Amino acid sequence: MKIAVVILNWNGKALLKQFLPSVVQNSPEATIYIADNASEDNSVDYVRSHFPEVKIIQNKVNGGYAKGYNDALAELEEDIYILLNSDVEVTQNWLPPMIAEFESDPRVAALQPKILDYKRKDHFEYAGAAGGFIDKLGYPYCRGRIFDTLEKDEDQYDDTVEIFWASGACLAIRKTCFIEAGRFDEDFFAHQEEIDLCWRLFNLGYKVKAVGTSSVFHLGGGTLDAMNPKKTYYNFRNSLYTVLKNAPKPDFLKIIFFRLILDGLAGLKFIFELKPSHTVAILQGHFSFYSNFSRILRKRKNNSQKKKYFHRATVVLAYYLIHKTKFSQL
Repeated sequence: MKIAVVILNWNGKALLKQFLPSVVQNSPEATIYIADNASEDNSVDYVRSHFPEVKIIQNKVNGGYAKGYNDALAELEEDIYILLNSDVEVTQNWLPPMIAEFESDPRVAALQPKILDYKRKDHFEYAGAAGGFIDKLGYPYCRGRIFDTLEKDEDQYDDTVEIFWASGACLAIRKTCFIEAGRFDEDFFAHQEEIDLCWRLFNLGYKVKAVGTSSVFHLGGGTLDAMNPKKTYYNFRNSLYTVLKNAPKPDFLKIIFFRLILDGLAGLKFIFELKPSHTVAILQGHFSFYSNFSRILRKRKNNSQKKKYFHRATVVLAYYLIHKTKFSQL
């Protein structure tokens, strides 16, 4: 199998200087690409001069994560794409376990390694941890991370298991499945587009897995920090987009109704935490969702929604009311 490691870059010279050496050193099985999203710094020149073995794809515009990868991957011929954030340090032999899993099961469409925190290397990292799931209302969470609670890595997730969504911070996907599922939805721009893609793969009958024998370290916040209201805007809006597009037909409007109520409570929580800009971001996300409702709804026609998509009915209640903060407690 031919493997492409593709790193999306936008004005990320500092991150490339810090993290690209580990990718080059530890990825002999793959061809490495930098997909540049119309950067205005000299990060492309830096890569060309310091890493001549790395290939450059230059996108004409900054279309965010979704369009950036759609444009870049259209030029590639490899069998497996590994989409890697520019703020990820990879470990020795991180690729062979994932390659072996693709080779052993043709129904596996996508994989992720164990994603650990670059700043606290004995803890899981927010963006994916040890594999993603969603509850009945479409709220995402992970083995090793429920909402803002991160577990310590004590080898409890070193197995290979089927999950619901794989993290966009390090997403390995078959080219054929990526194309069949319709690629990334460019209306998302950034954040949660990988959950939408994996839901579509699920509805097509494919598997997504987490490979615990492979691990990487993710810095997080390389493009948008968690405290940036813009990230709150994308997360809340795009999560509603995902439910509207993919949830089963008898339930999706009811799910959205409850989500709007719970999002309102989240907005009040931000006010009490003296973070009003995040409350405004939620409102803006909702207004964007309402204005695009009909257009996003039309995308359902290409999806054959399966009924049982969720791991738990309501992780929100389990976390906030019963204080179940670990995946093993759900």
